[in-house]
Amino acid sequence: MSSTTQVATFGGGCFWCIDAAFRRVNGVLNVSSGYTGGNTDTPTYKSVCSGTSGHAEVVQIEFDDTIISFEVLLAMFFTLHDATQLNRQGNDIGTQYRSVVYYHNQTQLTLTNAVIAQLQNQVSEPIVTEVSPATTFYPAEHYHQDYYNENPEQGYCSILIAPKLHKFETEFSEFLSE
Repeated sequence: MSSTTQVATFGGGCFWCIDAAFRRVNGVLNVSSGYTGGNTDTPTYKSVCSGTSGHAEVVQIEFDDTIISFEVLLAMFFTLHDATQLNRQGNDIGTQYRSVVYYHNQTQLTLTNAVIAQLQNQVSEPIVTEVSPATTFYPAEHYHQDYYNENPEQGYCSILIAPKLHKFETEFSEFLSE
């Protein structure tokens, strides 16, 4: 990685939606769906979905901070999910769907806490987003990578992800690739 490349790790429900959105952002160099924050060394989709591994479904994003800032990525992340829902997003229920930011350095921690404080002033429900130091990231199985773009007609994608992406693309159009 170059000195301008950073890593961000976000969990906000099913990783397919977060993955699909960040793949559209200028300055994002790589997006990988995966698992982190748990207590096993070889998490699989099955073990994570069982709720016994302790991992969250996350995306790990490599980005060029001269093109896109971590703070803008945070704003995007908080637009893509409901940070007031504890251990769920809509019908996806369990600790693997928790709202979480895994920070990679002190600057990310400081910015995350500041953004959460700002958000808390805008909503009546408590923000329940976990903020934790980054731990080992385990890439998800191959079929989860870029899932939305590979399966746009699949029911979950067309009914749940497509409307979120439309809102995301409208709100953040100036930051998106053509």
